[in-house]
Amino acid sequence: MTVIKIRRLEWLGHVIRMSETRSVKKIFEGKLEGRRGGGRPRFRWINDVEDDLRTLGVKRWRTKALDRQEWASIIREDKAKVKGP
Repeated sequence: MTVIKIRRLEWLGHVIRMSETRSVKKIFEGKLEGRRGGGRPRFRWINDVEDDLRTLGVKRWRTKALDRQEWASIIREDKAKVKGP
């Protein structure tokens, strides 16, 4: 599970830094047309990632992910927390 969480954070930083013309970025930030059915809202990938970031105490992650060096240091710290001493 820890490897999956770290990889998700790495991918998130990559997607945030992509150019606006890339299809992955368009899908990530896009809004779908139409209506959803009733009931509980579906759980999305970004909800999972934001929960991980909240647990790790990372705030303002969107601006931090734009800076590659800062995002890499956050991921290094998270890896150290997960692996322990």
